[in-house]
Amino acid sequence: PELNRLGANISVNNNVATIFGNQKLFGTNLMSTDIRASASLIIAAMCSEGRSKLSRVYHIDRGYEKIENKLNVLGANIDRIKSWLIEIYCYKSNNK
Repeated sequence: PELNRLGANISVNNNVATIFGNQKLFGTNLMSTDIRASASLIIAAMCSEGRSKLSRVYHIDRGYEKIENKLNVLGANIDRIKSWLIEIYCYKSNNK
């Protein structure tokens, strides 16, 4: 459900996820549920347009200490607002 909040088009039926193509993802408020989900949400938010806030990041901290610092070195724009909350910024240009 969290990836759908970004604008993805994913449906789950009988433990099978069907992913339909989508051109754009948009920033929104998200909530982490575990380590792997948190990592995927950060990557998806980095690919989306606008600002996303990811709460309950203590899940990802268990496996990826200070992930925002490591990703910022690679060019991401992520700020830790509180111990349990990060903001991910991505403003796409109109140039392709």
